Amino acid sequence: ERYEMVDGQPEFIQETFSTCWLAGRPHYCSFDGKTSDFMGTCAMKFDHKFDHAYNSTTICDPNPTLPAFSVEVKKEEKVNSKVSSIGSITNHIDNITVTTVLSETGMVRVSSHHSCLPMSLSQGELHVYQKGKSMFIQSNFKLKVLYNWDDHLVIKLLAALSGKVCGMCRN
Repeated sequence: ERYEMVDGQPEFIQETFSTCWLAGRPHYCSFDGKTSDFMGTCAMKFDHKFDHAYNSTTICDPNPTLPAFSVEVKKEEKVNSKVSSIGSITNHIDNITVTTVLSETGMVRVSSHHSCLPMSLSQGELHVYQKGKSMFIQSNFKLKVLYNWDDHLVIKLLAALSGKVCGMCRN
C-alpha cells in the first residue's frame, strides 16, 4: 500500500501482489494458484518481454512501457537420486543479470562476477541482500525474488503484471 498525490490530495492506493513459488524440488504454484509437479532438470523461465520461455516461444505482451525481466531456474539432478533440485536462479532485470548458485550461500554473481551481499544496483533501482537464510531481490517496479540457496523460490510481482508473463508461473 502507498499514498499518491492526485489533484493535490494524498490518495491511498492499495497494491496487490501475485505469488508464484517452487518448493520441495518438484512442486510449483503459479500466479493464479494452480499447482503442478515437475521433476525434470531443464532450465525454466518466469519472464516478461522475452520471446523465450519454458515450453513457450511467444511474446507475452509487446507493450514497451512494461519492465523487462525474467527469472530463470536451472534444475540439476541430485547425486544418487532421481529427484532434481534448484541449481541456480538467474534474474535478468533491465540490463543487469544476477545469478544465485546453490553452492554459493551468501553470495551472488553480478554479470558473472562474484559479489557479497548486500548491494544496490542500477542507481538504487535494484536491491539484493540476504534476508534470514535467503537471498532477496527487490526491483523498483516491485518484483520480489526470494531464494533459500536450496529448494525454495518465491516470486512476487504486482498483480497487474501477473497476467502479462510467460513461463511456469504464468496464469
